Amino acid sequence: MPAESDYQDVTSAPIRTRTMPQLSGGSEKPRRWIKRYRTETAASTASVLSTVTAFPLDSVKTRMQTYPYAGALDCVRVTYKSEGIRGFFRGVTAPLASVTLVRTISFSIYQRSKYVYSDWMKANLGFCPLEHVNKNGAYPSLGTIACFGAAGATAGSGITFIACPFELTKLSAQVSVLMANQKNADPQKQAIALSYHNKGTFKTLANIVKHRGYAGMYTGLNLHLLRDTLGTGIYFATYESSKQLLTTFSGKDAHKNPIAVLGAGALCGIVSWALIYPIDSVKSIYQRNALMYSKGQKVPVPKIQFFRRDMYRGLGVSMGRSAAVNAVFFSAFEFLKKRINSMKEE
Repeated sequence: MPAESDYQDVTSAPIRTRTMPQLSGGSEKPRRWIKRYRTETAASTASVLSTVTAFPLDSVKTRMQTYPYAGALDCVRVTYKSEGIRGFFRGVTAPLASVTLVRTISFSIYQRSKYVYSDWMKANLGFCPLEHVNKNGAYPSLGTIACFGAAGATAGSGITFIACPFELTKLSAQVSVLMANQKNADPQKQAIALSYHNKGTFKTLANIVKHRGYAGMYTGLNLHLLRDTLGTGIYFATYESSKQLLTTFSGKDAHKNPIAVLGAGALCGIVSWALIYPIDSVKSIYQRNALMYSKGQKVPVPKIQFFRRDMYRGLGVSMGRSAAVNAVFFSAFEFLKKRINSMKEE
């Protein structure tokens, strides 16, 4: 998102006098805290809303990546027939907690990183990306794309270590029934796969530790790091640039143009997934396979192959899910942030 001109240190606000009534002072502190951490507050609230809204599509995406189906509708039909509505929300607890935490931290890192990179570029290259995007009628440039992409990559790499265990738990919950129903599987692997069947989030995590050790919680970390570093960089660069373009074309201020926010949010999800999807597919396949191995056993790592058809299974569902999630997320995020900024501290 283009730099907000309202981003300021709340410590610069006028200091209140001691004559203020106690009741007013008590209500002022939460508001001041919310305004100071408006990015985190807006991101966490919007994340809960967007995660619940689109989780069934995420479940279909993961199933299609890790098991063969005739198509998205076939996956929906089979899942509903064998698991009911609950099957589409299997494993939702982990991402509801993790995605909210990860998005909040990610946006916080991103917000701070883009100011650091922008200041560096201004001091060393004589070009300030944040000043550029706030100019009326300005278009994205290589400088702004580089600044926002680098800040996004920084945020993506930073949150990987938090997100990996949660995402592994979510994946194991989503495909637990499919793993348990595999035909002609090695008896030992089948026994391990059955141990994940119909377990909640925390029991699944405990089961991973039981079979893979504590390091097992970070199974596929390298692939996760690669995906999130590249994907988040593309994600934020696309969002900022497309929002700036849509805002310029409409002739409205970004904060007064919800269509630009909605469109940019949907587009950044589509573009980022389209470009890094094979990496995510390999990560999902590797993590699924690893769940059927015990600690110390070597798990073969699939090759990342772009433009190979089976590496893009579920891409349409994933892009649709991502477009919906991010359109909802950024619309709620910008709306909440605008409301928080308009709050009076007294």
